[in-house]
Amino acid sequence: MRLIIKFYDYLVLYLGLIWLGALCLAWTPVAMVAYLLLPERPGRALGRYAIMAGFRLYLASISISRRCSFDLSALDALRCEESLIIAPNHPCLLDAVMVISRLPNVACVLKTELMNNVFLGAGARLARYICNEPGHRMVKQATLDFESGSHLLLFPEGTRTTSFPVNPLKGSIGLIAHHAKVPVQTLLIETDSAYLTKGWPLFRKPVMPIHYRVSLGKRFDPPNNTRQFMAELESYFAQDLVRDARICAPEKQVSSC
Repeated sequence: MRLIIKFYDYLVLYLGLIWLGALCLAWTPVAMVAYLLLPERPGRALGRYAIMAGFRLYLASISISRRCSFDLSALDALRCEESLIIAPNHPCLLDAVMVISRLPNVACVLKTELMNNVFLGAGARLARYICNEPGHRMVKQATLDFESGSHLLLFPEGTRTTSFPVNPLKGSIGLIAHHAKVPVQTLLIETDSAYLTKGWPLFRKPVMPIHYRVSLGKRFDPPNNTRQFMAELESYFAQDLVRDARICAPEKQVSSC
């Protein structure tokens, strides 16, 4: 029986990764053509809705296996909100997938290599996602994007967590909130597994089942003093993740997680 369960876990893991890659590749040629033919506003709306729908389909598909569960219902309260910066902690690679799967009009700040990625690049360009470099252009593009009433997904840590409970935060989120005069809504992403944390090999099987939950955290007003704001934000994440959340620390990337 134990061998059957282990085989099933591997099947879920590998088929899930193949399914996600297939969804992204299937959308790539459509996104490329749409980017060339559609004006910016309808292209952006189509791109963002399609990514949301694709990620939601992916999460629903692997949830059927009963080896992964996702409690994301708290995010639905943000769908009709006016412009916000959405600021989650960043324990694993699935964080953006989980958040975007519930929000139809969200821009995402991506690293340059992801903007040029064969799986993600075309869809990201159609959706008018924002490159994180150079910094001054990122702030300008993010500020302009809020004019359409959109949300901005920006991970304050800049990369996946390596120093539990959060890495030192990057100041870009404070600059954008200050210049755009939009509030920052924090999210607390909780998991009981170190799967796909920083340094986790893509095809390494974790102990399953795995549970994920996203809850709404504190909302911060647009800051006047960005340095003070960043200190408050980092303190908030550190205290609340330790006190309330179930987070598997990166250094515990073993079967005990």
